[in-house]
Amino acid sequence: MAEDARLRAVVELAQAMAAAHTPLEAARAAAEGAREAMGGSFAAVSVWERERGMLRVLVNVGVLAEGEEAYPADESYPVHDFPEITEFLHERWAGGGEPHAWVATARGAEPADAARRAAGRAGGRVAALRRRGRGSCAVAPIVLHGRAWGELYVAREVDAPVFGREDAGFATVLAAIIAAGIAQNERLEEVRRLAFTDPLTGLANRRAVDARLEEGVERHRADGTVVSLLVCDINGLKRVNDAHGHDAGDRLLERFGSVLSLCGAILPGALAARLGGDEFCLVAVGPSADEVVRTADEVCRRAGQLEMGEGVACGVASTGDAVGSVRSARRLFRLADAAQYRAKAARAEKPVVAGRDGGREDSVIRLADAPAKPGGDRRRFRGEHP
Repeated sequence: MAEDARLRAVVELAQAMAAAHTPLEAARAAAEGAREAMGGSFAAVSVWERERGMLRVLVNVGVLAEGEEAYPADESYPVHDFPEITEFLHERWAGGGEPHAWVATARGAEPADAARRAAGRAGGRVAALRRRGRGSCAVAPIVLHGRAWGELYVAREVDAPVFGREDAGFATVLAAIIAAGIAQNERLEEVRRLAFTDPLTGLANRRAVDARLEEGVERHRADGTVVSLLVCDINGLKRVNDAHGHDAGDRLLERFGSVLSLCGAILPGALAARLGGDEFCLVAVGPSADEVVRTADEVCRRAGQLEMGEGVACGVASTGDAVGSVRSARRLFRLADAAQYRAKAARAEKPVVAGRDGGREDSVIRLADAPAKPGGDRRRFRGEHP
């Protein structure tokens, strides 16, 4: 009978999502159907916003704890608080590894298998259960087009039976049904998404970067808000492509994109983007220059640990440093580009920061501001492009 009930629940969930007319309706149908199917008191569906490095809750259903809302305006959590979303989920689940879901209790994650041991690192889950008076939860990734899109979260009250291994398996099935429903609904917004998103990594694209930088520079000119740009490219991508094929190179790009999203979440409101090829960037409006440099250090450290890669060359430019007047996004791009160029030439393992080696006499600033010489060996900066 239990199997019949679960089969009916799967069918009802699929039907409810098919009947949804908007992404939010689809998310609510997914959460409510999964909660009922798994006998939970609460459920939520969240999306991983890679460009922000945030796990954003779309909808909460069931018995809500204090502070929770059915449709949160912006209930978001930095993905670095839940490292499994990028480190374990992306590497294992999106790559076809097993198992696909895990359970945790208010006492801690159950170490019955590899997934649960990995989940044990995510102390934020256990803390959230205790804080909200819940006894256990089941978490399953929602994987769309081979990439982690977000997660399904179902919880039970303290006095209810805790979730177990079979529940984790069933949550995986439900997440797959939800992914299919989301894919159907997302086709309606395909054009809008592609306009500002890099299709390989899911990060923002150059168009989105230009818009954010222009907005940030306008704020800087109006009230002195600090605007910073971190530009980096992956070392050794051509070697990976030549030795292992372009599929391997694409995996390296995707994994670095996940690293950049994770690190970018440290900076409130930062935009993580792929500029094209092996070049990426972070745009930060508001955080101090020192905060951005610390984040750049973390990007370099994590990039150096990626399989097959050879780290990244990273340059930073910020209006919070002694770089002179920044009246346009073009100049900030030239400064960051020149710093990245110096990092590449020096094979630096840490970021090179414009303005921190002699102020206006800094060699990076002189390189960025020097007029282009026809036939010279200086790099043509992105800021010079139309």
